[in-house]
Amino acid sequence: MDLQLLAALVLGITTIVVVVLRTRLDAFVALLIASLVTGFVAGTPAADVLESITTGFGDTLGSIGIVIGLGVAVGKILEVSGAADAIARAFVRLLGRDREPWAMAGTGALVSVPVFCDSGYVIMNPLARSIARRKRAGYVTLALALGCGMTLTHHLVPPTPGPLGVAGILGADLGALVLWGLAFTLVLLPVVVLYARWMGPRLESEISEEVRTAVYGGGAGGTGRVATAVPRTGGGVAKNAGPEPEADAELDEDEHEDEHEHDVPDPAAALGTPPPGAKPHRMPVGLAVLPLLLPLLLIVANTVATAIDQNAQNALGDEDYKPSTTAEILAFIGSPVVALLLGVVLAVYVLLPRWTTRTQVTGWLSEAAASAGLIILITGAGGALGQVLRDSGVGDELAEAISSWNLPGVLVPFLIASMVRVAQGSGTVAMITAASVTAPLLSGLDVSPLLGALACCAGSMVLSYFNDSYFWVVTRFTGLDGTGALRGWSGITSAVWLGSLPLLLIASAFL
Repeated sequence: MDLQLLAALVLGITTIVVVVLRTRLDAFVALLIASLVTGFVAGTPAADVLESITTGFGDTLGSIGIVIGLGVAVGKILEVSGAADAIARAFVRLLGRDREPWAMAGTGALVSVPVFCDSGYVIMNPLARSIARRKRAGYVTLALALGCGMTLTHHLVPPTPGPLGVAGILGADLGALVLWGLAFTLVLLPVVVLYARWMGPRLESEISEEVRTAVYGGGAGGTGRVATAVPRTGGGVAKNAGPEPEADAELDEDEHEDEHEHDVPDPAAALGTPPPGAKPHRMPVGLAVLPLLLPLLLIVANTVATAIDQNAQNALGDEDYKPSTTAEILAFIGSPVVALLLGVVLAVYVLLPRWTTRTQVTGWLSEAAASAGLIILITGAGGALGQVLRDSGVGDELAEAISSWNLPGVLVPFLIASMVRVAQGSGTVAMITAASVTAPLLSGLDVSPLLGALACCAGSMVLSYFNDSYFWVVTRFTGLDGTGALRGWSGITSAVWLGSLPLLLIASAFL
C-alpha cells in the first residue's frame, strides 16, 4: 500500500482517539479534525477536502438524521409514561419464577431498542432490585443480565442511533438489518444469562454496603439464605453475618413484594399528579409496546414485501425494478421516516393520559431532540470521514492491500470497530468510525453493506471498561468496583462480543 495513503489512514484514526481521550473536545469535533488530517496527509487539495466533508455529512444525514430524531422521541415517551416499566414487568410475569435473569435480559433487549442504554438502565434497575429484594439474593446476576441485554440491541438493532448511523453510511437495508440484528440478539441472549448466572453469585459478596442496604435492607440479603450486610472497609469484602431472621425466612414471595413495593419509584412520576376527578394513570402492556412494535413491523414488512415482489418479477438486484402497487404502498408506510413518525404519534396519544399538558409533551420531545443532537452530528461527521477516505483514494488502496491478506473480509470492519471501542470507549463512535473507514472497502473485500453493518455493530460491543460511560452507570448501580466491576461488566460484554464472531462468519455464508 502507498505509504502516504497508509499514513493518512493511521493518522486519521489516531486523531480520533487522541482528541476524544486527551482533550476537552467531543467525538463530533474529533471526526471532523480526523477528516481534515486524512485528506491533507493523503495529498488532497484543501478545497476538495472541504467539499468531501460537506458532501459526506449532508448525504449521510439526508438519509438517517430524521430517523434518529424520531426514534429518540419514541424512547423518551416510553420512559416518562411508564411504558418501559410495564414491558419489564410483563416479561417477569411471562417467564415466571426462577427465570428472572431471562426476564431481565429480555426486558433490557426490548427497552434498549428505542431508549438509550444509560437512561434505560436507570429506569429498569428498580425492578431488578425489587426482584432481588423479594428473593433475598441474586442482585448482581439480575443487574448484569439487564445491562448486557440492553447492550445487545443498543449495538445491533435499529432504530438505536448507532446501527442507524452505520446503515446510513454503508447503505445497508434498514429492515434487513433489523431482522439480522434481532436474530443475533436472540442467539446471544443465552450467553448473557449464562455468564450472569455464573459470575453473579461470585460477586454478590463484593456489593458495596450502601447498595446492599438499598437492595436487601439492613441485615438481610446475599447469597442463598445468608445475610451479608456487614459493612466493608477499604477494598475488603463483606463477611457473612449469620442466618436470616426466621420470620423473614417464612415470608412468601408475594408478601416480600408487597412489603417492599413502596421502595420502587413510580415509573410514571414525570407525568405529575392527576387533576381532581381524573383516573390514575395505568399502562397495559399491549398499549405500552405498540409505539415500539408497529414501526419495527412496518419497516420489516417493507423489506419483505419488496424482496417478494422483486422475486415475483425476476428482478432481484435489478436497478430498473418497478414495484407493484402493493409493494409501493408498503414501501411508503414502511419507510423508516413514516414508520417512526407513526410511532411518535402513537406514543404521544396512546401512552400519555389526556390530562398531560401540551407544555409537558413538548418539553419531553425537546429533551429527546437535545439528546439526539450529538448522535446525529457524530453520524454526519462519520459520513464526512468516509467520503474523504473515498475521494482521497485511501479506501481503494486499503481495499487492495487487505484483499491480499488471508483474512475473511467480514473481520476487517469487526476488528476496526473493536480497536476503536477499546481505545476510546464509546460503542456508537466505534461503529460509526468503523463504518466510515470500511465503506470504501466493501466491494474490494467482497462484503455486502448489510454484512459490513453487522460486523461494525458487533465489533463495537467489546470490553466495556473505564472509558465507557455506560460502564460507570452499571457498576455504580450494581455496587461493584475494582476487579469485581471488571470481572462482571467488562467480562460479560466481552463474552457477547466473542459470541458474535462465529455468528458473523455464519452470516457471511448467506449474505
